[in-house]
Amino acid sequence: MVEKVIAKWNCSGRVVEGPTNPMVTPLLTDLYQFTMAYAYWKANKHQERAVFDLYFRKNPFGGEYTVFAGLEECIRLIANFKFTEDEISFIREILPGSCEDGFFDYLRGLDCSEVEVYAIAEGSVVFPKVPLLRIEGPIAVAQLLETPLVNLVNFASLVATNAARHRFVAGKSKQLLEFGLRRAQGPDGGISASKYCYLGGFDATSNVAAGKLFGIPLRGTHSHAFVSSYMSPDEIIDKSLQSADGSSSCEDFVSLVQTWINKFQLSNSLRGIFGETNQSELAAFTSYALAFPRSFLALVDTYDVMRSGIPNFCAVALALNDLGYKAVGIRLDSGDLAYLSCEARKFFSAVEKEFGVPGFGKTGITASNDLNEETLDALNKQGHEVDSYGIGTYLVTCYAQAALGCVFKLVEINNQPRIKLSEDVSKVSIPCKKRSYRLYGKEGYPLVDIMTGGNEPSPKVGERILCRHPFNESKRAYVVPQQVEELLKCYWPGSSDEPREDLPPLKDIRDRCIKQLERMRPDHMRRLNPTPYKVSVSAKLYDFIHFLWLNEAPVGELQ
Repeated sequence: MVEKVIAKWNCSGRVVEGPTNPMVTPLLTDLYQFTMAYAYWKANKHQERAVFDLYFRKNPFGGEYTVFAGLEECIRLIANFKFTEDEISFIREILPGSCEDGFFDYLRGLDCSEVEVYAIAEGSVVFPKVPLLRIEGPIAVAQLLETPLVNLVNFASLVATNAARHRFVAGKSKQLLEFGLRRAQGPDGGISASKYCYLGGFDATSNVAAGKLFGIPLRGTHSHAFVSSYMSPDEIIDKSLQSADGSSSCEDFVSLVQTWINKFQLSNSLRGIFGETNQSELAAFTSYALAFPRSFLALVDTYDVMRSGIPNFCAVALALNDLGYKAVGIRLDSGDLAYLSCEARKFFSAVEKEFGVPGFGKTGITASNDLNEETLDALNKQGHEVDSYGIGTYLVTCYAQAALGCVFKLVEINNQPRIKLSEDVSKVSIPCKKRSYRLYGKEGYPLVDIMTGGNEPSPKVGERILCRHPFNESKRAYVVPQQVEELLKCYWPGSSDEPREDLPPLKDIRDRCIKQLERMRPDHMRRLNPTPYKVSVSAKLYDFIHFLWLNEAPVGELQ
């Protein structure tokens, strides 16, 4: 039987819960991490102090920004990193029989007490090449952390960015609902997507498990199956409904609804808009309203939106109104969403005017049906009356891009800087332990992110600093920052005396994300041809990168 680690590890006197997903264990890694760890151990190199950077090389979705997410789960893993006897037995089975017993004794005592983690705050807007996390510690344990950390950051940041892009297109005034669980890549894909869509600016989810785990607001109504399950109003047995204030009771709510249908048919302004509505649909709406009179929202496209769904909804909504309740609205799940939302709004406004029901014209309209960033943009251009969007498949699967492409590179060992070279310049790593800063201009927008060597002085407000492109000598600019923000802070100090940043609640991370996005310059945020954000290095670090590059690159010989 597999042992379960239930202890909560401690750092600087504070308890950190284990990973949200029980599958996140030290075994959630690639085999080559264990083979390298053994080789380090065999060479007595496993305790050498190493520094790794976790970063990405290119912004996703054709954009020029990314939202960093997944940090909390990384710290949860690190705080609870411990092999069970069952896991050690399995590692012994999968490694060659020549591996010595001492290595498994080493794994038995392994934890992250000697590891330090520096990171950008979760929910921050981030850019390529700038380290999201810096991991310092014994090289073998740091190597074992590579795959799970990349896994925990990669999808989280990708889906949070996808959510932020949807929010940007939809606008601040619209409500965004994540409806993707049934189409997500497995249970963890669904849970993670719900969490990080909320972080990226969505308002609620349909995912009940995510609501419980993370405190995300839940939203949902009924499906087409509920509407189709009714044949006629005769199926409704208990027809009574107490008024909202409890002062009276309607003994036959079904008849009250039918009265409103009749009023519509006799109305001068509504006459001719529809004929006989579908009675099974009317029965379903009535039954649902009896069950949820304070939160009645109806799916109106099972049979015909304008000829049946909308008038049936209005009849039930006005019957509820007679008893002091206010219907939430409708959901459109098919058809021309721009046209139908506009026609529905006209109908609601006509009802408000005809029957003197204040505010009925503003009844909520939710749209779903395989929405994505492009369809939201198209709806905006066409003109629509949608108040809320329910978005699923394209959001949670990140259909437009499969992965963010995070990497984990060794940049220093035993205080000696290391560089990874490539014929593809974008894959050349930036060596040494670095500090990262965001420099802001006079208008309050971020101007540039700059990386410096660990021992360089920090940029100062009002002092001119030369910012250089890491690999293109002609791209450089002087910046006089009006505000300087250091990006990397300590989230796991290990055995050091560094003060540790607290892990904030999800809602605070979401608020940070929204504020950071609002602070970005609009041309960096636009969907089409966004302006690239500048990521730079200091002049001193630039010189060192190129010195090391020339020093490490093999010299060819011509014959």
